Amino acid sequence: MKVLKNVFVFLVVCSMSFAVNAQSEKDKKIIKESDEAVKTLLSVNPGLKTFFDKSAGCAVFPNVGKGGFIVGGASGNGVLYEYGKKKGMASLKELNVGLQAGGQALIEVIFFEKKEDVDKFKEGKFEFDAGVSAVALKSGESLDAKYKDGVAVFTHSKAGLMAEASVGGQKFKFKPFK
Repeated sequence: MKVLKNVFVFLVVCSMSFAVNAQSEKDKKIIKESDEAVKTLLSVNPGLKTFFDKSAGCAVFPNVGKGGFIVGGASGNGVLYEYGKKKGMASLKELNVGLQAGGQALIEVIFFEKKEDVDKFKEGKFEFDAGVSAVALKSGESLDAKYKDGVAVFTHSKAGLMAEASVGGQKFKFKPFK
């Protein structure tokens, strides 16, 4: 009986190890950067804590690269959290056209108001059109943003400068952890 118990424990430990090791080094780096991005966002604007605490979930993209000259784009990878727990990896792609010049690196976080909104994201049925705008976080400013169509989006510029008056949209992909 003791041998059987030890075999069971060994199998459980191996399966847990496999689940952790199933993430690539790139994913592990993005997970770490996402955790650091959350800390940065909360230090820039502590009012975001309410969104982190009360949302059904959020997608944190710690390094979104954005650039353009008339035609522009952005891309980034991040982590989807549901009720505070990491659920999988996410990616975003953006294409836009309009008056724009420059480049920047930013943190983007998308909060989902309800579980249905998180589920829609996980199913790949989620994208932003040109009508969705992000709130740019600045230190010391009060935060009075509200959900629109089940989402609230916040960005924080890390570096660079970009002037923009463009129309475009963002598309997302989700890959759950195994």
